Amino acid sequence: MDTPSDLSVPEFDRQQDRLTRTTGTMRTEPLTGTEPVTGPKRAAARGLLRRAAPALALFAGIRVLGLVVLAVWAGAEGRSPHQVLSARWDALWYTDIAAHGYHWAGYQATAHTRGAGVRSHLAFFPLLPWLERGLHEAVGLSYADAGLAVSAVASLVAALGIFAVGERIAGLGGGLPASPVTGRRVALVLVVLWAALPIGVLESMAYTEALFTALAAWSLWCVLRGNWITAGLLSALAGLTRPSAAAIIAAVWAGALLDLWRREAPLLRAVAGMLLAPAGLLAYAGWVGGIPAYFRIQNGWGNGFDFGAAYGRFVGHQLTTSPAAGVGLLVFVGLVLWALIACVRQRQPVATVVYAAVIVVLALGAQAYFNSKPRLLLPGFPLLLPLAAWLARIRTSRAAATLGVLTAVSAVYGAIWLLGPGPP
Repeated sequence: MDTPSDLSVPEFDRQQDRLTRTTGTMRTEPLTGTEPVTGPKRAAARGLLRRAAPALALFAGIRVLGLVVLAVWAGAEGRSPHQVLSARWDALWYTDIAAHGYHWAGYQATAHTRGAGVRSHLAFFPLLPWLERGLHEAVGLSYADAGLAVSAVASLVAALGIFAVGERIAGLGGGLPASPVTGRRVALVLVVLWAALPIGVLESMAYTEALFTALAAWSLWCVLRGNWITAGLLSALAGLTRPSAAAIIAAVWAGALLDLWRREAPLLRAVAGMLLAPAGLLAYAGWVGGIPAYFRIQNGWGNGFDFGAAYGRFVGHQLTTSPAAGVGLLVFVGLVLWALIACVRQRQPVATVVYAAVIVVLALGAQAYFNSKPRLLLPGFPLLLPLAAWLARIRTSRAAATLGVLTAVSAVYGAIWLLGPGPP
């Protein structure tokens, strides 16, 4: 019999379904083809939540710790942590859109848009403002508080999706002996690593990072399960959230084409998922006047894509004027590239490798806002899987100590970052 690591994901699913119930207990009777659909799905959802509960609790604890440190630090400086999280930088542009739409009387006359010139609200995608406006009208939250609420819920949904993807990949091998216990351990560490990133505080801000990561993680999960239409729909929603939806679109296409080539995917469903995947991104680009028009809007912000040429010049400048900073940037880029290579060597599924690779290309190839590179990489959680697999192998006490140090650094760095220059 084939081992799990030798099987494609859909084939492994089919064999597993014949051996186990979706809750993980041994099946005592053969499949008859008459089992109700909703029962197993609900049992699978409950099983996933039960297995992920420790990871979600740790995720929430890490994020709460970061917010407490931020609140104490901000209070010592006489500043408002609420304002820092919900009413600065991009968050203000999103609440503008939520309150007024993309254009209104007095456009570019608010305190943060005055003198914005060619910079436009059209650079900001609509899903987060739609959700902010919906919560405002449904329960009366301010637009800023609605943004925080969306991020809080979305970050938990993202953590659950990251757990599900990590558990599945590790359970199929992922550089470790395939087993349910291994999958859960790696998945838990993966969620903790994502929560404890130095810029993890973004997961608690009224920004799009948490929402986009939630949509991307669950779209990847559907790709790994062969649920092509749902994967396409989630990808379409991601395309209404951030331009980096190109990464999840590429992952859906890569996974579908590979399974079609292997004759492991239903043709119509796979093609439908591929057609749905870019729908949100293309619809928004079309609404603003087409892809060339959207690029002009981004150019108004000084954004562009030059395959890293401008970033390379920036690093070179830092090496000559501030060698320590330049070396730090080189180390950062080296770690990112090492993580991507490690994903390939770990034999992750094609879809997750493609997703991570496009995230890296989009982040490092962006032309402006060089201090936003870590932020752009935040949704690339598969890059953390090799480190999660290593931590899952070492002694528990050492892994816990390592993660504890990372958590403390994340909490302190997040406060310094937001109360200082912060994200663009």
